[in-house]
Amino acid sequence: MKYKKKTQKAWKHSLLITFLLCMVLLVLSLVSYEPLQNNWNQESSVSEEVIAYEPLVKKYAEKYGIADKTHVLLAMMMQESGGRGNDPMQASESFCGSRGCIDDPEVSIKQGVYYFSKTLEEADGDVELAVQAYNFGRGFIDYAVNRTGTFTLETAIAFSQKMYNEDPEKEKYRCLREEAKKLEACYGDIYYVESVMEYKKGLATD
Repeated sequence: MKYKKKTQKAWKHSLLITFLLCMVLLVLSLVSYEPLQNNWNQESSVSEEVIAYEPLVKKYAEKYGIADKTHVLLAMMMQESGGRGNDPMQASESFCGSRGCIDDPEVSIKQGVYYFSKTLEEADGDVELAVQAYNFGRGFIDYAVNRTGTFTLETAIAFSQKMYNEDPEKEKYRCLREEAKKLEACYGDIYYVESVMEYKKGLATD
């Protein structure tokens, strides 16, 4: 009986020590807790590479009369390349008709901003329509206007399906999004506008 009582006493003692240690750790964690500071880069998920290009993007946005769209352009760059490589705006196709012909970031930005300014003009100022047309090509503008009058995700999907199904060289499409594969909407990026606008939300307001 004495051994049993000693064992019970030891267990109680161990439990008490464990409880006290837990309480000490809890108090220490509360004392040392610091709320997360708002960080512009973290909130936006926009890379440092993209942010570094802001002065250059703003320069050409001002040149082509769309300075108020600087953050849209930065968000587009993030979606296009994350600011990496020699063609951060992925503007080669609009510049020379094929991929990879631009090897200077400033040329890429100048061309990308110029092309978007023309796209925005054709879209009559409809930003979402112009953003999607930057990805799909400006032929999307007439398609969307004739179909719904503006940008909608359904119209983007229908256009992508049409272009993909009509192209006999389907192997050239990467179709990185599983949803697009299931829909056979592998031409361009059907969620391009959604992604760009999410990046834009995180950027500081003008």
